[in-house]
Amino acid sequence: MTVLLDSDIIIEILRRRDDLVLAQWSELAASDVQVLTSPVSVAEIEAGARPSEMGAIQQFFSLIECSPIDESVGRRAGELMRRYSRSHGVEIADALIAATAIHRQAALWTRNRKHYPMPELVVYG
Repeated sequence: MTVLLDSDIIIEILRRRDDLVLAQWSELAASDVQVLTSPVSVAEIEAGARPSEMGAIQQFFSLIECSPIDESVGRRAGELMRRYSRSHGVEIADALIAATAIHRQAALWTRNRKHYPMPELVVYG
């Protein structure tokens, strides 16, 4: 199994605000599950980071693989945008994250399920 972390989950893990998320993260980190993130989430986390959080952020990202966005992921994200931007308000960042999860056959761990209406996307948790 492979799990791709969405930005909202990463924030909860880093800021240690939600005991349920932290318990799930502990189980996931201790398992043999491959844990991924997207460059989009890395950018979102870096953009919103407080200076005092930078060390913890760098350490966290060193523990998980960042899945690259290549042409095939970009094409899939474009397809998702065509299908869902008007009807569901899906924006490019969410389309890229969803396309990465689909491409890598990863379950997406997110709390923002409304951002991901794609039936081919598996949601973790």
